Amino acid sequence: MNKTIPALFTAGLTALVLTGCNSGSGSSQDSARGPQGPNILFVIMDDVGIDQMKVFGYGGTIGPDLPNINAVAHAGVRFRNTWSMPECSPGRAAFFVGRYPVRTGINQAIGPNDLATSQLSPYDMTTPKLLKKANYESAMFGKFHLAGPENNEAENATPSTLGWDRFYGWVGGLPGSIDTSAGGAAPTNSHMCGFIPGELAKGGARTGACYQPDNSCSVITRTSPDQDAAGLQCLASGGILVPDATCGIPPASLDFTRQNGYYVSPLVSIENGDVEVVPLTDARARGYRTTIETDAAIDWIKSRPSDRAWMATVSYSAAHTPWQQPPKKLLAGHVGPLDHLTCTDSTLDTRLIQDRMTEALDTEFGRLLVETGLAKRGQDGSLDYDPKATNTVIVIVGDNGSLAAAVKLPFDLTRAKGTAYQTGVWDPLIIAGPQVVQPDREVDHMVNTVDLFQFFGELAGLDVHKEVPRTVDSVGILPYLTDSGQGSLRTINFTMGGLNEQANGGRNGPCVISTACTVIPTSKSVCQDNQGVWWGAGHTDSSVLANPDGDGYLSCAAVNQARYKNGDSLLNLVPESSVAIRNDRYKLVRNSSEDYVPATDSFAMEIVDGLYEINQAAPTPLLDTADRDLLPGANAETLAVYNELRTKLEDILASEPECPGDGNMDGVVNGEDLGNWARIAHAWGMSSVYDFVTGEFRDGKTDNRDETIIQANLGKTCERTHAVY
Repeated sequence: MNKTIPALFTAGLTALVLTGCNSGSGSSQDSARGPQGPNILFVIMDDVGIDQMKVFGYGGTIGPDLPNINAVAHAGVRFRNTWSMPECSPGRAAFFVGRYPVRTGINQAIGPNDLATSQLSPYDMTTPKLLKKANYESAMFGKFHLAGPENNEAENATPSTLGWDRFYGWVGGLPGSIDTSAGGAAPTNSHMCGFIPGELAKGGARTGACYQPDNSCSVITRTSPDQDAAGLQCLASGGILVPDATCGIPPASLDFTRQNGYYVSPLVSIENGDVEVVPLTDARARGYRTTIETDAAIDWIKSRPSDRAWMATVSYSAAHTPWQQPPKKLLAGHVGPLDHLTCTDSTLDTRLIQDRMTEALDTEFGRLLVETGLAKRGQDGSLDYDPKATNTVIVIVGDNGSLAAAVKLPFDLTRAKGTAYQTGVWDPLIIAGPQVVQPDREVDHMVNTVDLFQFFGELAGLDVHKEVPRTVDSVGILPYLTDSGQGSLRTINFTMGGLNEQANGGRNGPCVISTACTVIPTSKSVCQDNQGVWWGAGHTDSSVLANPDGDGYLSCAAVNQARYKNGDSLLNLVPESSVAIRNDRYKLVRNSSEDYVPATDSFAMEIVDGLYEINQAAPTPLLDTADRDLLPGANAETLAVYNELRTKLEDILASEPECPGDGNMDGVVNGEDLGNWARIAHAWGMSSVYDFVTGEFRDGKTDNRDETIIQANLGKTCERTHAVY
């Protein structure tokens, strides 16, 4: 399906250019400039924390082998003390606007019920908008997860409205659930990895008829024990295998409209403002996701003109759940076929699959470099990367910490993704390019992923603090590349996660994973993809207690209440809000959650601070584990540290005061806001950045109640804040 960005929406953004507010494109004067800096290849790994990275000294012998990423790491700088945010959407927003969640409103992974105020605003200055000022072209391939498509006027066009010239990937971000019917070839729940397994497994087959959506067919047979099962070979080609069959009339049960994890995904292609939603029956939407992401990036980079700088963001979906086997051809020769592994029933199996997904990412990253001419292959097949051979800077980063089930020792799987503890926010960052002095070195100074926004500007010759008319939390990190003796540029580091805004105070439903309850999964299917039990609306698991007041439970506190009254033990809660701040030696973590209080049969908000001494020692760093909290026995020295960090933390949390009526983020409530509101209210009417808090919550609509707020605040100038470094 082809779709052009709505004319009214485009016209509204164009009007912003004429009135001086931020827009998607630079001025004609900006476009006339020549290239101001090097090309930029930005590679994002999903849910790959620093604990997975042997090149940083962690992961031991059981972590994934990443020879291509390691080659770039040894040719550049490894930043060993980098924080992102606890979840993917706020972490990715940090990359692209250089602002903490307290300013963007994006506190957790964006889900289908989250309002536009918890998505990147079309009025914010994103990296591609910034780089247009230096005549860069920008493209993104793979996972987006910054805004839309739900509750957003731009819907699937959000990458374009946020400044990207080219997008090819998945706007919603998360891969769909695994189709346990293997495309309708078997009953549901027959094949938990989404394909017909090999001949030694129950319901498996050595051979079969592989049907494609266009009804073409070929017989696929596993002829060697080193090959993938015929079912996985067929799935990777875009097809559905009918086991032990020859080609003929396809069974009526085959269904090419079902999503299937990493192999069948709803693809969106945007070029020159033209949006195409690729159906699941299209060959482009079928195949291994990591390969699709890499192919699209290669094609775009190879087609760039030599007289214009570019930034290509390859936003890999791996190694996010659902964990599903990659094709054998993307793995090292010593790794055998993986069809004997289960995708749900064994922790050991799923950890192995996750490692192999990360290794497949590394393989495709190496192919990306070779096929675009950024590297070569040596005679032994290893990657031969010379950072001075091209005018391209390579940046590799993780978006947040590792998911608990994948965490490598000695990191703490009970304090992983979704929390502000080290395992949840400590990420690998690698930068290589011709600017690097004395390559193959490490930087131990504090870096935050918001700093990448300023770094991209530095490469293009732009000062983001002058170019962006609002608070930016970035610190320039280019000096770390050009001066091997550069001292620390930060005195503190900060991270933050919490709840996104939903209409009328709603929230994600509770999901129970092992002995903990969380509201991080954005839906029932995402909960189950993470091997959790869904207790929210629409739960079907018989182990979930029936809710006498309706269908499902609204919060983890309500789950604990039900369990307590049933005589069951209370669950631990993954914090609803988890924030942290650190200096060179100490870290303060503050967790907040609403929980059940048995003594009064009521709910209460619990806020707990912890203070820890931490470091980056390899292979065994000092971590913020439960047994190392300094506050219970705090002395005068640690109390002084705690009070200093607490004051700075509270300053940051209070540093973005509300400005009712200012929807376009220009710091003043005026006629432009009235004009923008009028267009959105009449053309869209639903959730937008002009949906203000009326009463206790936002209602998810842009209507006359919001106009009233603008009118009541006309002429108001909002307080400007300064970033804390």
